[in-house]
Amino acid sequence: MKKTVMMLGVLGFLVVFGSVSCAGHGQLKAFPDAMEGMERFVIVLPEKAKGEEEASMVELMAGKVMMTDGVNLVRLGSAIEPRPLTGWGYTYYEVTGSSVMMSTMMAAPEGAPQVEAFVMGTPLKVRYNSKLPIVVYAPEGYEIRYRIWKASETVSAAEKK
Repeated sequence: MKKTVMMLGVLGFLVVFGSVSCAGHGQLKAFPDAMEGMERFVIVLPEKAKGEEEASMVELMAGKVMMTDGVNLVRLGSAIEPRPLTGWGYTYYEVTGSSVMMSTMMAAPEGAPQVEAFVMGTPLKVRYNSKLPIVVYAPEGYEIRYRIWKASETVSAAEKK
C-alpha cells in the first residue's frame, strides 16, 4: 500500500511537472490568448551559453503547406511583424498581409506532377533569447516554422579604398 501511494505521488508529480514544462516559460502568462480567427504559436528555445546566444538568430517563417507545380517560385503576400506587449516590455509577432499565393510564370513541363511544399511569406530574423518565449499570432490555417542561424567564428576585416 505504501509503495502504491508513493508511486501515485511520483506519477502525479510527473504529470504536473510535464504540463508545466510543456507550457514553457512563466512569462507566457503575459501574452494574451489568440483573438478570433487567429492562432497563437509559442517557441521555447533551449538555453545556450551567453556568447552562443549572442551569436545566434531565429528565423521565423509563416506559411501553409500547398500543392505547387514544382517549377515556379511561390510565396504568400504575408509578413511577420514585431509588436510591443504593452506594459511588459516584451515583443510578440503577428502575421499580417495577404494569404494570396504569388508565383513566377514559367511553364511547367506537360504532365509534371504537383508537389506539396511549404509556401511562406516574408520571413523575419529575431534575436535568440532563451529567457523569453517567442510568441507568434497567425491567421487560422497558417503554420509557423523556425530555424536557428549561427554566426561564423571567422571575422574578416574590410578593406579601406
